[in-house]
Amino acid sequence: MNLYLFCAGSLAMMVGAAHSYLGERYIIIRLLRREGLPHLFGSDLFTRRTLRFAWHLTTVAWWGFGALLWRLATAVELGMLGRNVATMIGWTFLVSAVVALVGSRGRHLSWLVFLAIASAAWLGTQ
Repeated sequence: MNLYLFCAGSLAMMVGAAHSYLGERYIIIRLLRREGLPHLFGSDLFTRRTLRFAWHLTTVAWWGFGALLWRLATAVELGMLGRNVATMIGWTFLVSAVVALVGSRGRHLSWLVFLAIASAAWLGTQ
């Protein structure tokens, strides 16, 4: 088993779970209680549902990346395709780290986890 890829996948799964739970508890619920959300298609119901599913869709994507990394971690031979997939996932999380670091000016610590995922994914390709 490739422990680097397994760790990267595990971190992706954990960051997804934390994102959904903490985001729902501390951001989404409070945001959806607000008055004055835009009315799309006749009411704000569509807006509220879109905000909630879009938030959790990010978690689904991170879980998908995590599952791919776990699958690659258990491959007998990683091969060129597997290395390319892990590298692209690493790039995705590196860009995510930079965006989170710059966008939050370092206050949102997700950039550290994203950087760890990117690093582990790349180390797993070596």
